[in-house]
Amino acid sequence: MIQKTYFKTKDYCKVKFVFNAENAETVEVLGLNSDWENSVVMSKKKDGSFTCDVSLPKNSEHQFKYRVNETIWFNEPEADSEAVNEFGGTNSVISL
Repeated sequence: MIQKTYFKTKDYCKVKFVFNAENAETVEVLGLNSDWENSVVMSKKKDGSFTCDVSLPKNSEHQFKYRVNETIWFNEPEADSEAVNEFGGTNSVISL
């Protein structure tokens, strides 16, 4: 799930990412701001879901994926769109 919060007086949007993965120990978001090396580590909640908040520039578009347990990659089902990646798969896309 993606939740966007826009601020009238700010040049960024607060984006809340929520992801559910069974038997997950860790979940990260990669690709935001074109950064596939440094992940945003998500916090595990009591209900088993993972969440994080990220500030991203308004009027921008970002490709991203979730990485579970440092090995398995997932797209966001509620992303704004998908884009083909260099590995023959797709990345999730968020448009702000």
